[in-house]
Amino acid sequence: MAVLAALTGVTPAASAAPSGAAEASTAPAGLARVSGQARVFYVYSPRDDIRFSVDAKAAPFSRPVDGLPQGMPTDARGTVTISHWSPEKKQGRRAEAAVDCLATGGDTATLSAVVTKSEDPDEIGERLGFSVKSGGPGKGRFGFSWAVSNVDVVDGKAVFPHVGTCMAPAPFASVTKGGFKVRHAELPPLPTGWGSGPTGAAPDDASGLWRCAGTVRAV
Repeated sequence: MAVLAALTGVTPAASAAPSGAAEASTAPAGLARVSGQARVFYVYSPRDDIRFSVDAKAAPFSRPVDGLPQGMPTDARGTVTISHWSPEKKQGRRAEAAVDCLATGGDTATLSAVVTKSEDPDEIGERLGFSVKSGGPGKGRFGFSWAVSNVDVVDGKAVFPHVGTCMAPAPFASVTKGGFKVRHAELPPLPTGWGSGPTGAAPDDASGLWRCAGTVRAV
């Protein structure tokens, strides 16, 4: 298995470890937020210095797209920074991604972010999934989509599909330094007419998204 493929693969261009903290900006009262920075222990690269910095803030219904002109209740903004340093290879990698989705449940959250900066141009525009559990060393945890999950089987072969918004595995990696804070908030009420397509009717393909939207409207 390719360990830490894509963004956490190492190249000689980056420095050893991130130095900046998550942004100090604040989210409006009552909205979900995840903030902090930490080094995590990844069992398949136990000696590597792998760090994440997160500043994600809920921004419900702020990302209109074709078919969802009012956006989603889990829309969010912010930044995730990824840093991976291999002391064995004396090589490192760093990337940044723009948060587009955030969902919380108690002291745990999932979020996704689209890569905006990377040493590999092919990674720009790729969506990544993350999961966070509040706490510092020994208590906090973190997960990332490309390490141990997000594999599908097509015609008997393993493939790596795209990550959907807010899709991430459980926070499988323990925090060893630093920590994260999850501020939970319930999902906001849906605006009138949410989930309808541009013509006021759901598409005919009955995709999972629209089935979910139809169920919400029916309630």
